[in-house]
Amino acid sequence: MDWMTEIPPASGAIVGPDGLARPRWAAVDPMLRDYYDTEWGIPVRFEHALFERISLEAFQSGLSWAIILRKRPGFRAAFADFDPDRVAAFDEDDVERLLSDAAIVRNRLKIRATITNAQATVALREQGGLVDFVWGFQPNETPQPRTQADVPTSSEASVSLAKALKKVGFVFVGPTTMFALMEAIGMIDTHLLDSHRRGSSGVWG
Repeated sequence: MDWMTEIPPASGAIVGPDGLARPRWAAVDPMLRDYYDTEWGIPVRFEHALFERISLEAFQSGLSWAIILRKRPGFRAAFADFDPDRVAAFDEDDVERLLSDAAIVRNRLKIRATITNAQATVALREQGGLVDFVWGFQPNETPQPRTQADVPTSSEASVSLAKALKKVGFVFVGPTTMFALMEAIGMIDTHLLDSHRRGSSGVWG
């Protein structure tokens, strides 16, 4: 078999040498392929892990996800493994430390946003916690994309989630960023219909 073979154009998926169909973005780079196969779209229902996903999605804004994924170990080391309590206590000295850390994306606004969001995550425990708050916006239906062009970049649910998070103190949580989060944590299933991962979250049939 060739390194990869496109299956019928209507599907938009690509069959790799392992015989499995994936979207084009996950079909070439081994790192992205592994992320797609093992993590993307799998439900995240723990505060610590969900805070990490929100943080990384914010850093990804305006950049490629591959950049963020390659720097993920650096992000984890720099942000105390995304422990909300520890990050919430970061001060200006920590901001300056992070701005000199080449292992992460050095953006002052995004660094401060991560600290702000950690503080909001801690405060949200009084309202049931981040996980229940975010998952409370799970829609009743999920997209049914045959091609990547069929996958929307925002939705009514992501707009509502973004607005709600902003009301409780979160920043860098726009509708597009929240839609990407919803995809990543399995709240919606935007795997292409012909992808071998379609339905793998267990949330959607």
